[in-house]
Amino acid sequence: MSRFRPLRLAASRLRVAGSRLRPHPPRGLRARLVVAFLLAAAFGALLTAGFTFHRARAAILDRAAETAVADLRTQLDSLAPDLTLPPTAEDLRGLTGQIDQAGGARAWHASASYRGGEPVSASPGAPAVPDELRETVRDTGRAVHQRTEHDGRPWLALGMPVAYTPDEAENGDPDPGTLSGLTVYAVFPLDDDRADIDALVTAAQAGAVPALALALVPALAAARSVLRPVRRLRHGAERIAAGELDTRLDTAGHDELADLTRSFNTMAETLERDAAELRRLEAGARRFAADVAHELRTPLAAMAAVTEVLDEDAAAGVLPADTEDAVRLISEEVRTLARMVEDLMEVSRFDAKAAPVHREDVDLRTLVTKTLQLRGWAEDDRVRADLPEPAPVRVDPRRIDVVLGNLVANALHHGRPPVTIAVRACDDRVRVTVTDRGPGIPDDALPYVFDRFYKADAARPRSGGSGLGLAIAHENAALHGATLTAANRPGGGAVFTLTLPRAASSPGTT
Repeated sequence: MSRFRPLRLAASRLRVAGSRLRPHPPRGLRARLVVAFLLAAAFGALLTAGFTFHRARAAILDRAAETAVADLRTQLDSLAPDLTLPPTAEDLRGLTGQIDQAGGARAWHASASYRGGEPVSASPGAPAVPDELRETVRDTGRAVHQRTEHDGRPWLALGMPVAYTPDEAENGDPDPGTLSGLTVYAVFPLDDDRADIDALVTAAQAGAVPALALALVPALAAARSVLRPVRRLRHGAERIAAGELDTRLDTAGHDELADLTRSFNTMAETLERDAAELRRLEAGARRFAADVAHELRTPLAAMAAVTEVLDEDAAAGVLPADTEDAVRLISEEVRTLARMVEDLMEVSRFDAKAAPVHREDVDLRTLVTKTLQLRGWAEDDRVRADLPEPAPVRVDPRRIDVVLGNLVANALHHGRPPVTIAVRACDDRVRVTVTDRGPGIPDDALPYVFDRFYKADAARPRSGGSGLGLAIAHENAALHGATLTAANRPGGGAVFTLTLPRAASSPGTT
């Protein structure tokens, strides 16, 4: 048996309206705050409206039932005493007809039964009295009402047992209040009450949109108050990222955002202090390296002059064998130390931004050829040059010579010959590659090959080099706006690639 549920209709209407108005997920923090505020307001309004609707609906239906029970009891009090017990079917039909006429605008459809018999009605075609209602009246002996539906319309069914009156008791009948066995039923439509409930639903829906529109104003104000300090924090973080470590933000209040702002200021202060300390230590280290290199140049020059004389004596065979070996060892170490000092001086110039660049228009093939000739590699079978086409560039020849010399020397020292140096010109770039046939560079060492004093094999710190060659080559490439990268060939071996901007015109070869 279905009951009249206007609340289901209201909920379904609100769900349909909500599905139509459902927005796409907001992306900005401002939009999310506003949407969250509006959703909270809508939920609160919906909850309040649903609770109010439920109570109002119950009140309307309860009032209709109580009024109907009172009216039916009044009619029975006036009509039942005239009924002869036990009544015939015609008596019951006449009683129900009188009740239907007395119902008036309520449009009752009454029926009556005696001692559990089938209800007799004066208006055929009326909705049947629910069996559940009849059983409840028979079991409890009290007036009972129940809501039901018939042909899509809501109805209210009443069942009321009739008791003996005091007048009937004086005429020899049972005591007043004793049930007589007569039960009267009445069924009438709730169209007017449903209209009142539908009006409540319409009013709730009509008030939802203005309520959400009004809630938008405090939502925007709340979002603005929350986003203002967040926006300041974003700007402050951007300034910190740009290097303005003295950035500080004003704090006001004692909420979570104010605590976050104070934490930001503390972080910025710590970063500024640590950065200043690191800059001080770095500057001190650079000064120390530059000072040491500068102070070593004079004694090393003197030592180099002495070792040259000793080398001449060793070559002439005038020195004992043991002394000759010692002289050659000392000479080699002095030359290594002199190269390291020169490299340190060059690094200090890079750090001080004092490395001069004197650009000239040259053919890169010419620079490669001169580099190989100056170092004795032009006639060396271990080094091969692949220079098929002109490669005009505008560079400092001395610095590019250093880059090429360091790359070839590194390939000979750490790889295996033959070492190939190739030049290719394409579009607006000129590319130089230096390739060896050695084992290649370990994958974990590739990101650090251009770091100062870095050596891939930590177990062999003394490898005959200063650890600055590739770092100096990388710095010289950067001075020209070029790139220098390191990688491994698929077939084995390391490959270093120097990419330079191509000059507008081709220079003559000298």
